[in-house]
Parts: sequence; C-alpha cells; structure tokens
Amino acid sequence: MGTGSTAEVSVQETRSDRKSELKAFDDTKAGVKGLVDAGVSKVPQIFINPSEILENRTLSASKKPVTVPVIDLEAIDKDPIRRKEIVDKVRKASETWGFFQLVNHGIPVSVLEEMDAAQVANWRDTFFSYMAPHPPKPEELPGACRDIMMEFSKQVTSLGILLFGLLSEALGLKTDHLEKMDCAEGLALISHYYPACPEPELTLGTSKHSDIDFLTVLLQDQIGGLQVLHQDQWVDISPVPGALIINIGDLLQLISNDKFKSVEHRVMANRVGPRVSVACFFSTSFQPSSKLYGPIKELLSEDNPPIYRETTVNEYLSYFYDHGIDGTNPLMHFKL
Repeated sequence: MGTGSTAEVSVQETRSDRKSELKAFDDTKAGVKGLVDAGVSKVPQIFINPSEILENRTLSASKKPVTVPVIDLEAIDKDPIRRKEIVDKVRKASETWGFFQLVNHGIPVSVLEEMDAAQVANWRDTFFSYMAPHPPKPEELPGACRDIMMEFSKQVTSLGILLFGLLSEALGLKTDHLEKMDCAEGLALISHYYPACPEPELTLGTSKHSDIDFLTVLLQDQIGGLQVLHQDQWVDISPVPGALIINIGDLLQLISNDKFKSVEHRVMANRVGPRVSVACFFSTSFQPSSKLYGPIKELLSEDNPPIYRETTVNEYLSYFYDHGIDGTNPLMHFKL
C-alpha cells in the first residue's frame, strides 16, 4: 500500500507541527501578552497568515474614501418625526453596510471609559462571560472588572431592546416584534486585549468573519484597527469618541430574509498597543432551546419567498463550530 506523495506527507507534518506549537503556546497560560512582556521581536510562525489573507489591508487610495454611517439617537423618544428619521437611517445602514456607529446612545461616557479600562489579559488575549439570561454570580467574575461588567451589561441590554425596536420598525413590523422573538434574551460579553505587535504586517488581531448572533454592540478604544468589508474593499472603522459600533449578525440576516446584511469584518494587528475592545453579542444560544428561527412570515410574499430554511440557534452555531472560520459563510448551508 502506498504512503502518499511527498507533498501530502509534508502537509501532514506541517499540520502536526502547528498543532504541537499551538498546544505548547496554550500550555504556557501566558497568552499573547506574555510573549510581548517577554520581549518577543518576531511574530511566532503560528500567528503568521498567508499573504493572500493579508492583502488589501486598507482601502485603496485610488478609491473614493468612504466611512461607516454614524447615527445619532439624540431626542429619539421626544419627537416622532425624529424617530422616523433615525429608523430610516438604521434601515439604510443595515441594508447596505450591516454596520453603523451609534452616538448619544444613553450609556454614560463614564461607564464606557471604565469598561474600556478593565483590561484582562490571531494576536490577542480574550475574556468571555455569559451575562444573560442567567448572569454569573459576582464572585465568578474577576474582581478588577466585576462591578463595571455587570453595569455595562445592564446598560447594553437596555440599548439592545431599543435597537431591536428600531430594527423592527425598519422592517415595517411592530416595535416589539424582534424582542418578542427573544432576540434580546441572551447576552455574552467578550473582552479582547491586543498587545502591540512587532510585525503587524504578518498577522491579524482577528481573522475575517461575520458574527453568528442577532446583533453585536462593540466598544473599541481610540487605537482602532477594526475593518469592515464593503463593496469588496476593506474599510477602516475609525474610532468616534463616546460611540458604540453596531453590526447585524447572521441570525438577523436569516430572519430578515436578507433584508439586513451580516457582513465580514476583521481586526488588524498594530505596532501601537495595547488595543482593548469589548463586544456584546445578542443571541439565544446561551441556553438549550428547540425554538425554530426562519424568515419572518410578515416579510414574505410571492415576490419575496423565503431564502432560508428554519433552524434552531444551537444547530446554526453547531454548524459554525464544526467548520470554523473556513472562508464560507454558514448562512450558505441554510439556504433553501
């Protein structure tokens, strides 16, 4: 029996070596921050991305400059005309970009600054916690950021309910439609710590992906690095003081029958650091549920038939985790 070509054996050995290197790195428990603190001057091989993944790192200078929409929620509950204007802007941004920045969102700047300063230790270290519907006991959270995590999650939950209301109206539905579908029921908080990188041209802070939730609320510091794929070009999302970044997730694209877009994004590595970001994901995946999600029936017609089959959130996530970030959007698997 043959043993395969030399090329096949080489690939298998490379994969085995990479797996061993990843395990050795993980076993140190020091994270990327530990590498930087140790004075590393070169990016280890396990972090280096193929050149085709790293191409087009910024918007081409020959292209007309574009910026992600910034939506101001000022006076949204005081003036019906103003609310309609905001809903129209949310609709347009969700259909064309899948991303927008939000100002005057009601969360005090002091809360944002304190959450951004709660540093915990791809080129990043990560802290993850489920915050709803069953929040952790305070003693289960790190003492350094316990109180602010609880407060920030409470504020983001309220903002999420407001946003799902605006998105419902933008779809032509009753304000509470998405909330009644439990889109705001579950919340996970992920804090990323990106140390300064000695060779940012060789790696990424976070690889290209779309979010596998209904909606994401992101707080990023003033260093920046987040990019969104818009019309086949990577566009920088420049930090706006006091702003939160909002993006549509795969599950909202599915139930809106492609009305709203979940778009790919990534985070660049940077010589400047550390960069800190806090992402809050709205999803019902955090508790077992047999509830089926498919295109909202009120949006369907003979001219707008369902694009996706019904699925549970757990099934959707299981498919994603089984396949990982392999360059294929999981939504394609659920198309009719």
